[in-house]
Amino acid sequence: MTEKREVWELYDRNRMKTGETAFRGDRIKQGRYHLVVHVWIRNEKNQYLISKRTPNKSYPNLWETVGGSALVGDDSLMAALREVKEEIGISLDCEKGKVIHSIKRDDDYCSHILDVWLFSDDSDICDVVYQKEEVCDAKWAYKEEIYDMIEKKTFVNVFDYIEKVFMLER
Repeated sequence: MTEKREVWELYDRNRMKTGETAFRGDRIKQGRYHLVVHVWIRNEKNQYLISKRTPNKSYPNLWETVGGSALVGDDSLMAALREVKEEIGISLDCEKGKVIHSIKRDDDYCSHILDVWLFSDDSDICDVVYQKEEVCDAKWAYKEEIYDMIEKKTFVNVFDYIEKVFMLER
């Protein structure tokens, strides 16, 4: 059985669609970007819903926030909602989320535009359904716990914008 590869729409440096596509894993030519989302979910207690990566993925057994690439036809919001539903089984209210940061990252192999979303949601942790290929655990954590995990190297430390997320606490 062949695995279906993700197809991404490509953008120019001004975030305009180029009409080109690329498959996940392909080298993207210079000056082209694909769209990526990171989705932070915060509850009324100022806790963040984080998930643990499965042992078979890169950054095995580390905690993170939900994230992924936009597929052909997705805009940023659609990608954020889809990734959360796929990875942890939660249906977010699109009215309770907003992009809080956007970064263009130039990389020799796979440049991307990253939108960082923050959603308000009070889902019960018991409602989380893991995508078995991606997620093996989930929990609500305060920012201090996340900082502690980063220090102990148990949290994926690629979130160089994390201060922007936490400065928006209620």
